[in-house]
Amino acid sequence: MLLLPAIDLMGGEVVRLRRGEAVEKTVYSSDPPAIARQWQAAGGDWLHLVDLDAAFSGESRNLDAVRAICASVSIPCELGGGMRSESAIRAALDAGVARVVIGTRASESLDFVRDMCAAFGGERIAVGIDARDGRVAVKGWTETTAQDAAALALAVQTAGAGAIIYTDIATDGMLQGPNFHEMEKLLGLLACPLIASGGVSSPGDVRRLAAMPGLHGAIIGKALYDGHITGDLRPLVAAAPR
Repeated sequence: MLLLPAIDLMGGEVVRLRRGEAVEKTVYSSDPPAIARQWQAAGGDWLHLVDLDAAFSGESRNLDAVRAICASVSIPCELGGGMRSESAIRAALDAGVARVVIGTRASESLDFVRDMCAAFGGERIAVGIDARDGRVAVKGWTETTAQDAAALALAVQTAGAGAIIYTDIATDGMLQGPNFHEMEKLLGLLACPLIASGGVSSPGDVRRLAAMPGLHGAIIGKALYDGHITGDLRPLVAAAPR
């Protein structure tokens, strides 16, 4: 299982939100490249970048920070937030990320996912599915739709997405553990790589995720920033029971 430390960007700073709410923001650093190097040194396989300004407003305001992060590390980076047009995706890829994460737009148009996979290659397109009580949430988690999250996962897989990132909003940033049940359900449905996001609170959570057959990766955020997980991350995966 791959480990993807998260770097959430707002106004050029590294921040974390609780349950995706902008009013629940904590600023951790004004030097995103330094944080990127820190998580690479800790054993991150990828970096999961999120442009929160773009997620909320649809306009990217952190591409300079993204570009600086990509230039400062040797591991690949992916970027989500505001990936709602071909031009936004192209700008992100030009900034150096290896993959973009389409969220809101994927829930609105499977044709868009299909077209972007055709234009850039499925391996460069992931779909982020953010769910609240099994329903898809969009626009920086400010709106919850009636769309079933598992059904959307199957649909974007068919559309050619190279990976699916599933975030349980209720657990994100709360340090209460991931929604393991939902991960197991999705692993039973999907053939494409699935990445778990939200709620990782301890080394034990990482080991439990790593023990899930077929889980491709796990995104770790607040647990790293608040020191609940420290040191070299790689032994957590290597030591996971199978």
